[in-house]
Amino acid sequence: MRENFYVNFEDGRVYFTLPATWHAEVVEGRKRCEVCEDPEDEIKRALDSPINSERIERLARSASEVTVIFDDVQRSTPAQFILPHVIERLNKGGIPDERIKLVCATGTHPLVKEEDLKKKVGREIYEKFKGRIFSHDPFSEHVFIGKTKRGIPVEINKMIHESDLIIGIGTCMPHPSSGFGGGYKIVMPGVTSYSTTERHHMTFLRNRFSRVGVLRKNPFFEEIKEVGEMAGLSFKIDVVMDEKDRLVKIFTGHPFFEHMIASRYSASFHEVEIGSPSDITITSAHPLEIGVQATKALLLAQYVTKNGGVIIWVAPHKKAGSIGPLLSEMEKSIPAGEYHKMFLERGIPEHLRNLGVSYVMQIVHFKEISERFKVIHVTKGLNKEDVRKMGFIHAENIDDAVNIAKEFVPKGKVHIIPSGGNILPKVGTH
Repeated sequence: MRENFYVNFEDGRVYFTLPATWHAEVVEGRKRCEVCEDPEDEIKRALDSPINSERIERLARSASEVTVIFDDVQRSTPAQFILPHVIERLNKGGIPDERIKLVCATGTHPLVKEEDLKKKVGREIYEKFKGRIFSHDPFSEHVFIGKTKRGIPVEINKMIHESDLIIGIGTCMPHPSSGFGGGYKIVMPGVTSYSTTERHHMTFLRNRFSRVGVLRKNPFFEEIKEVGEMAGLSFKIDVVMDEKDRLVKIFTGHPFFEHMIASRYSASFHEVEIGSPSDITITSAHPLEIGVQATKALLLAQYVTKNGGVIIWVAPHKKAGSIGPLLSEMEKSIPAGEYHKMFLERGIPEHLRNLGVSYVMQIVHFKEISERFKVIHVTKGLNKEDVRKMGFIHAENIDDAVNIAKEFVPKGKVHIIPSGGNILPKVGTH
């Protein structure tokens, strides 16, 4: 046995050993990037020089009602730092605080608790905007604004529709389906209705171009862009963060153009070179360990593992949430393709609609992955029976998972991805 291999967790590294018959390649993760030394100077620079757009204070001159949208607590975007700068510039442009609303773009995630909202925007902003700060509810009142070219009906939050200047704040990072987060994604699914999000996500769920790092000809991304344009998102601020949630760079301006540049920049250090696909992949959900975010490491691992191979997915699931109904659906002996058709034809069943659409998507993803790979799930947040319902094998720790995997693959090539949650794997042929 060989020692000193590890994966990362929020609270430190976990070490494990591998059989001598396994040839291991460690995927070191994202390239090093320079952390921003002066965030105040960086936000000033970015807001002073927006990409393909006028400055916020200039846009504000022709506006009456402004809404600033920011992402929820499942993202590390430092809204509490950015919001005061945005509000200050709106004020300079002639918009008083009384004509500004703040909306947390939860998408179909759970509504944000008051304490979490205070933390996200900062207590000073929270107190200052009491009565004008909201958490998006995908089941609340929405306005139908038309259909996309592909025929998806679009309903957006009424408060967004009533605004004549909409500004978004988010993070640009690799995303399993839309290529990269950021840009217009703050609108769709950020502030669209449950039914709009459901129709979009389920339609393009298994499209072969709807994958991480791909923007060109990606229908998942292209529909998001079209919905954002229909809703009238005027200005976007996207941050790029490092693995420790430290600010690296800020991009601002026209939601499409700034996102293209931010995505290229993000790809430059998220992208990791990986040789040929492995027989076994060991990946940790770090740094995206909360809720549905933890599944991203598993979805990315499928791109670097041979069909029929083994994936060891390490995720603590400290905040797994109430996913009992989801697990029951996974347990049903219906193939991924048939289950996907059911969602498209009948919609998400009522007993699952309390869960976010991205969470429900995991039913199809997990079924598809269990059909292609043997997955060993290392977790303490879910028990053995829960993991069995997913179609996976439960392991208490990584050493146990390795012993199980050895029964399937006595000898083979192994990829170890210590932080698999937000890499952009580039698989070669060598």
